[in-house]
Amino acid sequence: MPLPCKLTTTLAALSLSVASGFFAASAQADTLRVGMSGGYFPFTFVEQDELKGFEVDVMNAVGEITGDEIEFVTASFSGLAGMLESGRIDTIANQITITPEREAKYVFTSPYVYDGAQVVVRAGNDTIESVEDLSGKSVAVNLGSNYEQLLREQPNADEIDIRTYESNIEQDVALGRVEAFVMDRVSATQVIKEKGLPLELAGQPFSTIENALPFRDDEAGREQRDRVDAALSELRENGELREISEKWFNTDITQP
Repeated sequence: MPLPCKLTTTLAALSLSVASGFFAASAQADTLRVGMSGGYFPFTFVEQDELKGFEVDVMNAVGEITGDEIEFVTASFSGLAGMLESGRIDTIANQITITPEREAKYVFTSPYVYDGAQVVVRAGNDTIESVEDLSGKSVAVNLGSNYEQLLREQPNADEIDIRTYESNIEQDVALGRVEAFVMDRVSATQVIKEKGLPLELAGQPFSTIENALPFRDDEAGREQRDRVDAALSELRENGELREISEKWFNTDITQP
């Protein structure tokens, strides 16, 4: 999932005048440092040295409303939380699921993606059709994601061989090195469609997830959260958030 070293892309955002005047008080644009892995297709990925994806488009659209300069900082997914807590970035746009543990540490925007935790297997593996069938099986999850915790909350958790990966969980399942992996259903569907790997979804999602942008729980972080949250609300109301979703997924994943 992570890119070697750090790929930092700075995109100048346009200052727009909002009819309601809500952002008129923001006379000076700030720099909003947005952390992401650059390796979670199609939300954030690099193609021909260009950072692309749903998250990139959403944050650029946010910057157009708030007047902030959006600076993308890529790093290993497992290191993004530490970067946020140490002040090296201001938020993480990498499909961060709201959990009680994270809510105790960060302040979140309203959810902007609604999804489900999905089991994925090698094509033709009919021994796994649900999370209940993972007993005695090896299952890969991305290090630092919430999917490991979701699996450990299952009644059969003690019988699942959970293995954490920095990247390439889909390749190892396709090659038969592990028997299944878990990620969000939207990403899993796109990986199968775009990468041509011999994979298939195993049954229906076993947990509903809501993803949002986390900020530090201090005065500056809460102010940033409020500004970005208001921009996301405007993008939802004017239809642009839906359009970005349909561009990448051919469906609207931004509504519950």
